[in-house]
Amino acid sequence: MATAPSPAGPWTFADTPVVAPRPGAGGGYLWTIDPSQLTGADGRHWLYYGSYDGGISVTELSPDGLRAVGTPTPVAVDNRFEGAYVLRSDGWYYLFASTANCCAGPATGYSVQVGRSRDPRGPFTDRDGQRLDVSRAGGTPVLTQNGNRWIGTGHNAVLTDLSGQDWIAYHAIDRADPYLDEPFGVNERPMLLDRLDWIDGWPTVNAGAGPSDTARPAPVTTGPIDARFATADLHGWRAEHGRWQATAGALTGTGTLTSRTRIGGDLRAEADLRLTGATNAGLRLHGVDVRVGRGRLTAGAASTALPAGLDLRDRHNLAIEVRGQQLVATLSPSRLGDPVAQVTTRLPRPAAGNLSVRAEGGPAEFDNVSAVRLYRPVRHAVPDPRVGPVLRGYSDEFTGGLDPAWQWVRQDPAATVSGGALRWPVQNADLSGTGNTAGVLLRDAPAGNYVAETKVTLDLGEDSVRNYQQAGLVAYVDDDRFARLTQVAIWNTRQVEYGYELPFAGQPVYGGSIVGTPGTTTWLRLAHRVDPVNGEHEFRAGSSRDGKRWTWGAVWTFPADTTPRIGLVAHGGATPAVTAEFDYLRFHR
Repeated sequence: MATAPSPAGPWTFADTPVVAPRPGAGGGYLWTIDPSQLTGADGRHWLYYGSYDGGISVTELSPDGLRAVGTPTPVAVDNRFEGAYVLRSDGWYYLFASTANCCAGPATGYSVQVGRSRDPRGPFTDRDGQRLDVSRAGGTPVLTQNGNRWIGTGHNAVLTDLSGQDWIAYHAIDRADPYLDEPFGVNERPMLLDRLDWIDGWPTVNAGAGPSDTARPAPVTTGPIDARFATADLHGWRAEHGRWQATAGALTGTGTLTSRTRIGGDLRAEADLRLTGATNAGLRLHGVDVRVGRGRLTAGAASTALPAGLDLRDRHNLAIEVRGQQLVATLSPSRLGDPVAQVTTRLPRPAAGNLSVRAEGGPAEFDNVSAVRLYRPVRHAVPDPRVGPVLRGYSDEFTGGLDPAWQWVRQDPAATVSGGALRWPVQNADLSGTGNTAGVLLRDAPAGNYVAETKVTLDLGEDSVRNYQQAGLVAYVDDDRFARLTQVAIWNTRQVEYGYELPFAGQPVYGGSIVGTPGTTTWLRLAHRVDPVNGEHEFRAGSSRDGKRWTWGAVWTFPADTTPRIGLVAHGGATPAVTAEFDYLRFHR
């Protein structure tokens, strides 16, 4: 931590780290990185930090933010998540975290997932109720690559524009230009910005469509009322009573100052304010006074208590949203998803009028006073891939031996078919890199768009290290170009990994993304689509723990001049011995 009297410095470092280096169990140090600060609903400060080696933890901070106090609480399992970012919405704390590899060049599969909790210390669970701090960690997708130019979309922050619309900032990699300099050097990761929607209580980017790669509407940064008070001129405002002056980029005064601009309809107004001497201060909109002071946030006749000890001499953001006849007022310390008080009231009728700033009992300071049209929330997500009838001629239920349509790459005689299942002891072999020792069992895929599905049972246990035993689906061109969707043991975790290998600059490059939470039995899908513009083969991955509720994730692509086949794999390590059992491979139109 460093402190300064202004953003321009000079900066002075504290004598000790906020969170000290943490020794690891086997020597060295745990990854104590990626800090993210949050003010909770009770006004207490929290710091989230950590990465794959050691997991993500949260610790309370002292009121001045300079020291960690109390005992840290783990909130996300190690070897799965990093880049924590937490905000509060509708009474829930949302833990955004990035997963998979950030920096594998053209095979980077980084993505953002989320869990939520009523407590800033967790436990955080995903949409299906799966915890983020266990071996089979959950995680609801927020942002993942969709087949356009951007891959490795992750490590996010969230901001809100003046209209109330949320936006997500993150870094990504252009798959056609993945390195800053020479191949396999520094990964080039520009920062991107996209709309963040909230649908049925969960955040998702562009209604679930993923990262954009064309021009989109920008965040709203100005409006009909937009006062920064950079000069002493108060043109556009009139003093109803009291005394006001604008100096040093802020408005200070007591009484009431009203905009000359009249506004109406669904809108959002806000201001940054400090009670330098006032007993209460705030905004008046459509005849409703929204005030902060005397330990309460008040909107008309509605009121709620502020956290004990909240110092209103520090700058806070007061935001008002009017939609129809409902008015919602929110107070937050940093305007970054950290509300400490919220109150709702009802207008007697849809109204129009002027915006006023008000201070009573002494002076208050205002800045960044604005009023703009309120954003229109997106209510429905883009549809998941549709699954039609089974294509019997391409599918196999494993009821009569191995169908002659199967083709082996490096046949494994240990794989057998009986009793309606393919049983395949996990091989001590792999398919990534240059070794290429694992067997691959393949079938030709139908032309056009389709969905391939399998149900695989693989008992990988919990928590123990069994690197990298796995079994599942594969879309395969050759040993150096494939997309592998498997349930897999990665150190102490059990994950559904959507790995990808392609040739680049004369050598194979491997990376991957994470899709859903595996059970001992896991359903896996690859949804194939031909891009109508460039002819590329796009494969989107999905997984399920019950065959009914599906989590859909990343898209990997293959060139138009390739002919991917679909198959099964079971490899990654022979100790302890374990056998994968496949119930079927089905193709759906």
